[in-house]
Amino acid sequence: MDRKSIVVITSCLFLIVLWNFLIVPKLNPPRPIPPGATNAPITSLAASNRAAPAPPIMAEAPPAAPKPFVAADVPEELLEVANENAHYTFTSHGGGLKLVELMHYPETVPTRREKQPHSSNVATLNSFTLAPTLALLDGEAVQGDGIFTLTKIGNQVRAEKSLTNGLKIVKEFVLGTNYLVTATVRLENSTAQPLALPAQEWVVGTATPMYARDNGLAVGVLWYNGSKTEEVGASYFSSRGFACMPRIPPTEYRGGASNVVWVAVHNQFFTLAVMPQSVTNRTAIPPAKGVVVRKVNLPRPIGEEGRPVAADAPLPEGYEAALVFPAETLAPHQILERQINLFAGPKEYQTLARIGDRFNNNLDLVMNFGWAGFFSKALLLSMNWLHNALSFSYGWAIIAITIIIKVLFWPLTQASTRSMKRMQALQPQMNAIREKYKDDPVKANKKTMEYMKEHKVSPLGGCLPMVLQIPVFFGFYSMIQSAIELRGAHFLWVKDLSQPDTLFMIPGTTFPFNLLPLIMGVTMLWQARLTPPSPGMDPMQAKMMRYMPLMFIVFLYNFSAGLALYWTVQNLLTIAQTKLTKMAPETTANGPVLTPTAKKRK
Repeated sequence: MDRKSIVVITSCLFLIVLWNFLIVPKLNPPRPIPPGATNAPITSLAASNRAAPAPPIMAEAPPAAPKPFVAADVPEELLEVANENAHYTFTSHGGGLKLVELMHYPETVPTRREKQPHSSNVATLNSFTLAPTLALLDGEAVQGDGIFTLTKIGNQVRAEKSLTNGLKIVKEFVLGTNYLVTATVRLENSTAQPLALPAQEWVVGTATPMYARDNGLAVGVLWYNGSKTEEVGASYFSSRGFACMPRIPPTEYRGGASNVVWVAVHNQFFTLAVMPQSVTNRTAIPPAKGVVVRKVNLPRPIGEEGRPVAADAPLPEGYEAALVFPAETLAPHQILERQINLFAGPKEYQTLARIGDRFNNNLDLVMNFGWAGFFSKALLLSMNWLHNALSFSYGWAIIAITIIIKVLFWPLTQASTRSMKRMQALQPQMNAIREKYKDDPVKANKKTMEYMKEHKVSPLGGCLPMVLQIPVFFGFYSMIQSAIELRGAHFLWVKDLSQPDTLFMIPGTTFPFNLLPLIMGVTMLWQARLTPPSPGMDPMQAKMMRYMPLMFIVFLYNFSAGLALYWTVQNLLTIAQTKLTKMAPETTANGPVLTPTAKKRK
């Protein structure tokens, strides 16, 4: 792909971004919220979410939606247990885990942007959920009135219920280490007759944003079938399709491959994962046959000054997930027992990797590093080693890793620079060849390639080293965006390397002043001025390429300070390398250059 194509494609992407952020909100303003919608009871919210009509694009109608999981007029009983890592709240409404409070992680990290004192609350999971984790839904046969009896014995919680059809449900929750809870669920037929049970939804929980400023882009549901992961989030339930074209959003997602290993509801830094075991007491248990995800409208958050967010702003969204277990028939007095491991804690890679090795289920894929995951893991482990072994702050660890990467790629970058210089030296003669055979493009291209081969110059020599660095960049990007170690990490004026380094809000506006992206942009412009344009590039194209870094400032202005720090240091090192690399040409053209003007004079 030539530089002209790159310029055109980049310009189109930039225009699409501007259209999305500036034009679309005016064409499709947020609809006003109906009175009382934000304060509706949980049971009515459950009914409205579950009973929404299926979109016309579906090939078949979904199964009958579950009814509200508990009678609205029955008071709720709560039971609390805790260990050194977390505080767990269980509820009699559904007999499950209602709330997890992570004792070592604050709800928000103070930054210079906030005008009010920092909240002393801790980070929570399942803070707003229509039904608790491991509530069983799908009708009278497994729900009844939804009220369980709770009992606490040490660090163990027991929830039990007997239904009128003879089914007895017993759930036992035992707290463990590393943010784990082991749950055993027993379904017992207490009658002398076979008992048919319909397919059931076992609730996983609800993924929600972390705080009012969380844009929800990292909120979603991730599930793993033993070979690959699949994620469902805002893009799936969006009312805007390709190129922001309006579409009818689906009311729910149903997927699965009859072998759901785990399902996790998550935001940027925390997750609640449900991991059913396939074997219990040496007996094979039918696995979950699918996953169901539904969008949930959350209450309007409180803004930074203690006031609710504007009423015309769209409601924040969460995503409720559940495992789908197949219908079964229990023989007289038969007991079906399933053991399920719950992880409710931070997305800390090494902890997740240990749990994944213990249960052989690859739970570390919750990190969702993407296609450059190998580099993300290597960079994350290196950053943690520098921090723990050498007592580097995370900011200095990022700088050290950037320097190490630059040293490793130094020979490639140097070769790229030299190749570009040789191409410049040979460009006049190649232009003369193209002019000579301008009526025969195929022969002109052939002669040009022969000339380049004769002088040992490759057209890929300048760009191939940069292509090899792309996976490292994306690995670094994914690592910085999801590494909880950077949450609350200080560096110079930066209060939180996982968030933008906002120093203040520009007076009279709600626009933040972020310093690091501006420094990054200045270094990119400096680097662009030092980089020679490609031979034969049109002057207008060269000018556009020189000022293209301004678009990166727009794209990355509100990204994490850690990413801006990495890119700034990378730019400074490239500038230093450009100045240190000898730019003298190593290959010169043989014989005089025959330009079109000289040919005419001849």
